[in-house]
Amino acid sequence: MSRTLRLLITGGGTGGHTYPALTTLSAVQRRQVPHDVLWVGTANGLEARITAEHGIPFKAITTGKLRRRPNLKELGTNIADVFRIPVGVFQAVGHAARYLPDVVLSTGGYVAVPIGVAAKLIRRPLVMHEQTTVVGLANRILARLATSIALSHESSLEYLPAAARAKAVVTGNPVRPELLQGNRAAAYDLFGLTFEVPLIYVTGGAQGSKQINTLIAEVLPRLLPHAQIVHQCGPAWIDQMRAVALPPELADRYHPVPYVGAELADLFAAADVVISRSGAGTVSELTAIGKPSVLIPLIPTGGDEQRKNAGYLASAGAARALLEPRPTAEQLLAELMPLLADPELRSSMGQAAAALGRVDAADALCDVLLRAAHLGTAQAQGSR
Repeated sequence: MSRTLRLLITGGGTGGHTYPALTTLSAVQRRQVPHDVLWVGTANGLEARITAEHGIPFKAITTGKLRRRPNLKELGTNIADVFRIPVGVFQAVGHAARYLPDVVLSTGGYVAVPIGVAAKLIRRPLVMHEQTTVVGLANRILARLATSIALSHESSLEYLPAAARAKAVVTGNPVRPELLQGNRAAAYDLFGLTFEVPLIYVTGGAQGSKQINTLIAEVLPRLLPHAQIVHQCGPAWIDQMRAVALPPELADRYHPVPYVGAELADLFAAADVVISRSGAGTVSELTAIGKPSVLIPLIPTGGDEQRKNAGYLASAGAARALLEPRPTAEQLLAELMPLLADPELRSSMGQAAAALGRVDAADALCDVLLRAAHLGTAQAQGSR
């Protein structure tokens, strides 16, 4: 574009919605496109903290959550949210009308709906991005308003309204570039690992997972003769996981940590197998770096998204999946032990995962964004 691009971003609540938008913004910046940016989200969402850390202008709106199955126990919250949604739309229209973006990027979460409606009302192009294999409720609404729809997976097409499918393109889900540049040796040095047995990286997310932590505690004595483990267990669980009784001769093969930060790329590079949830961000990272995994989806989630994500990878031969609501330690071991015993199986699963990955997803989504902005600008000039 010959002039400064005005980009409005919305989406957040969780990292799965926030980081794809941030990574796409980085792709715009790498192309040295002159631009201004405004991010609209909720004051208590992850996006508020991330934008502050990166110096991105931010405006907060009030909005309510869209629930597929309203719960009587949450009746008061549901009623309050009914009134919050139009307030959020009113605020969103105000921010969008004052900013007058060339294009709006929505990466999902219920905060995205008011801005999507605002984009339609002020006649600005809306690019909607869906991270999961299942199109969420908010994005099914926005799909009818969007100028362009970017999907992470081909299989998501069937979840779109029929009239919206012609606007869709598969870009993949943007993954932070630094995760693709890990140093295996650095992880081995940091955690004092050995080359005698494979390395398993276990994570239930930044806060940890009670289900995953409990399963790992149960299988450790039988697992450590065959593997070493770095386990992101969450700050609330670190003391409990450090206290798990282990055979003294194998205790140095287990490394529980409360949180994994900048060293994540190195851990991904070093890991032979990953045990994790199957949220959209995790699935995109595992496929981008080509890692075999054992997935334990969080159940229930909206639309059963995590179980469908896990099934998608498992059906492609890229992962093993424990799809039961309450998997047992025996089931975990049954999926894990063949991987530890067979390097060729791990390699073939890693290749299958990489075949599903899109390391160029941020650039592909950036292309969609710039095309929509250019088209929107041309249409605006043509109507004068």
